[in-house]
Amino acid sequence: MAGHTILVLNSPTARHLTLLDRLPSGCRIVAGDTAEAFANAAPEADILLVGAVSREVVEQVWSLAPRVQWVHSMWAGLETLLFPALIESKVTLTNGRGVFARSLGEFAIAGMLWFAKDIRRMRRQQRERRWEKFTITELHGASLGVIGHGSIGRAVASLANAFGMHVHGIGRRHTREEFEKILQRSDYLLVGAPLTPDTRGMIGETELRLMKPESVLINLGRGPVVDEPALLHALRENWIRGAVLDVFDEEPLPEDHPLWALDNVLLSPHCSDNTATWLYDAMELFLENYSLFAQGEPLKNISDKKAGY
Repeated sequence: MAGHTILVLNSPTARHLTLLDRLPSGCRIVAGDTAEAFANAAPEADILLVGAVSREVVEQVWSLAPRVQWVHSMWAGLETLLFPALIESKVTLTNGRGVFARSLGEFAIAGMLWFAKDIRRMRRQQRERRWEKFTITELHGASLGVIGHGSIGRAVASLANAFGMHVHGIGRRHTREEFEKILQRSDYLLVGAPLTPDTRGMIGETELRLMKPESVLINLGRGPVVDEPALLHALRENWIRGAVLDVFDEEPLPEDHPLWALDNVLLSPHCSDNTATWLYDAMELFLENYSLFAQGEPLKNISDKKAGY
């Protein structure tokens, strides 16, 4: 394989970057989390590997690197990365979608079981040393609606099928009638759609009022896809049974945010995919794609930059 100059936009001390040692010896790898770190190497760069840096840093490095042919984001979401010059360019953009789907799928099942078995009540009675039997429900036979049938939706659907759930989903192209039918019939509603101008606020007051009072909303995609003030209203007024949330409008979630105090919310600090190997798994995908790139083969996870995912 021919060597390439690869700019790694990430803290150079991050342990998962040691996997880059597996690249061919002819590759020149320069890592840093500021634009200044790439001043010398950027003019010769072929590839940008984007990790934990701001979009501003990516834009600055991009402006210094006119030869770049491929940009790879370690993350699945692209809304914080895309900027006009990148969108309009012919440079190929790939991302990490699918890498984290398995653990997100497990978290979705955990959230559904948390509500189905009323684990919060079990814990409360345990603390109170109170022996009081109550009725629980099964996931078997329950309806799961999937909004955004990408890698997250497919992972959750696969596990839900194993539980005997009835899974119904909509993808990129759907009618309003199909959308409303999913909202109305779902016992659990998984929101896994990417954040784009079309999906921002797609679950708002109108949609929440269409859901069944016993239904649970699960948001594992992007916070702003769900209208947060409307969701708060729905949870406080019991329009729906509850919510399982891994993503939010503002992260970290402020200490005084009302979601912290709601008893009908299972809240994760956006870490439901943070396994011991998640960053290494993301690097494995980049290495696999680099091998394809070096051989002139089609890359995995090519993104539609104009669509935003």
